[in-house]
This record gives sequence, structure tokens and C-alpha cells, in this order.
Amino acid sequence: MASIRDLKKDVNFVLGDIIEAVYIWEAGSDNKNSKEGSDIIDKAIMAFDELMSKIHQKEVDDKKIHFKDIRSQLEVKATELVEELNKLSD
Repeated sequence: MASIRDLKKDVNFVLGDIIEAVYIWEAGSDNKNSKEGSDIIDKAIMAFDELMSKIHQKEVDDKKIHFKDIRSQLEVKATELVEELNKLSD
């Protein structure tokens, strides 16, 4: 099983990259501080907070299953946010 530290890094990097992509989109399309971009950033921050709180839960029955579930939640949330970002680029 990957370490908890690696899971935290993955959450941070994946959601941070999505936020960075929003800023790049805004800069490239002259949509600075757009409502759509701000919404995606807010959702990424909320996902980060939610996933980190789940990582820090102490009372877990099976840690392996718990962390595997968190990793899959990260994939789902990241995919949703990237799809929203891609819709802006169309």
C-alpha cells in the first residue's frame, strides 16, 4: 500500500494542477477572474478539504479499504473538474 504521505501529495498535486489549468485558461482566453473559472477553483478547494479530512480520520475499520476509497474519490472528482474545464475551452 502506498504511504499516506504519497496520497496527500497526490491530492495536492492533482487538484493544484487543475487550479493552475484554470488560471492558464483564464490568461489565454482573456477571461480573467471569470465566474466559471472561480466555480471550478472553489470546487477543487472543497474537494481538497473533503479528501484531506477523510485522510486524517482516525477511527477507521480497515485502513487499506479506506485509503483506496479516498484515491478513487480523488479520481472521480478530478475527472469531473477536468471535464468542466474542458467545456470552457470549447
